[in-house]
Amino acid sequence: MSEQGSSTKSRRYQMDKRAEQVETTRQRIVDAAVALHGSVGPARTTIAGVAEQAGVTRLTVYRHFADDDALFSACSAHWLSQQQLPDPAAWSELADPLKRLHAGLTDLYRFYRDGEPMLRRIYADWAALPERHRAELEKRNTLFCGRLLEPFPETDGGRLPAVVAHSVSFWTWRSLCHDNGLSNADAVQVMTDLAAMTAGLRQPC
Repeated sequence: MSEQGSSTKSRRYQMDKRAEQVETTRQRIVDAAVALHGSVGPARTTIAGVAEQAGVTRLTVYRHFADDDALFSACSAHWLSQQQLPDPAAWSELADPLKRLHAGLTDLYRFYRDGEPMLRRIYADWAALPERHRAELEKRNTLFCGRLLEPFPETDGGRLPAVVAHSVSFWTWRSLCHDNGLSNADAVQVMTDLAAMTAGLRQPC
């Protein structure tokens, strides 16, 4: 190999090594943010705290993430990539309104139980979340409600939409299951029965 070729190979190796180190440092910062969001919550997570948790300087954090919003986005994306997310497209395959609601809530409540430590911190610190992320969460819940309401017959008033919106709330799941000890299956059945009675599809016992 010529001297020039050897030099080029050496520079390429050094660049690849540097890129690997940069990515490793970035991931350490993201992991630190995820850990803090899940333990103390977004409102109490600071750049200084993330830097300390990651073992880097604040300047290093800012080199990778221009502001809190960028860091929150990376943190959220990384955490979500490790979860089994709800699948509203699968719910839509069920035409029967109560079967769809039951399947959708089963999927949602499984997600809520799996992610409870992080989700509790996120929703408790709602006001501290970046506006864009609050809008994304609201849009997601609107999608969930729309998919679950779609097969129900037309009803007067807003009682059924209110019941369905209540049923998809993380705090509803947490109250039923975490605070009052219901299983996911029991909580799903309670909310499905309530929606059925509200829609006039089932008579009260």
